[in-house]
Amino acid sequence: MKQAVKIKKLSQYAVCPKYASATAAGADLYAALSQPVTVKAGQTVFVPTGISMEIPEGYAGLIFARSGLACKKGLAPANKVGVIDSDYRGEIMVALFNHSGEDFTVECGERIAQMVITPYLTAQFEEAEELSGTERGEGGFGSTGK
Repeated sequence: MKQAVKIKKLSQYAVCPKYASATAAGADLYAALSQPVTVKAGQTVFVPTGISMEIPEGYAGLIFARSGLACKKGLAPANKVGVIDSDYRGEIMVALFNHSGEDFTVECGERIAQMVITPYLTAQFEEAEELSGTERGEGGFGSTGK
């Protein structure tokens, strides 16, 4: 299923998000830089994409690492998963953290993250005295599969 999502280029360096294959879940986001920026080892740098978008109500844009960049170069979103709400109209920025021991230079037009646009449920939280029982119960981390 395809859904139209309007984007606005905010920079001459902006690149429209692109899917790498016909069935890819995440669309690549690109660095919109007037000059390269170096992310030092252990540092976070906000990298502009040069775009804003109109995500439909009931959906959110989730920003994830690109596996090649994260696994081979150590660069991944600092907040692990970024959330772009449907009412946000500002520039999409990617906070890249360098997990490696070496500095890495991001070039203009480089793929820096991927965005998955997905529906979400807005919960109506209701306080209760008791919750229904389950086989797992209150078992926490590492409690399943035993």
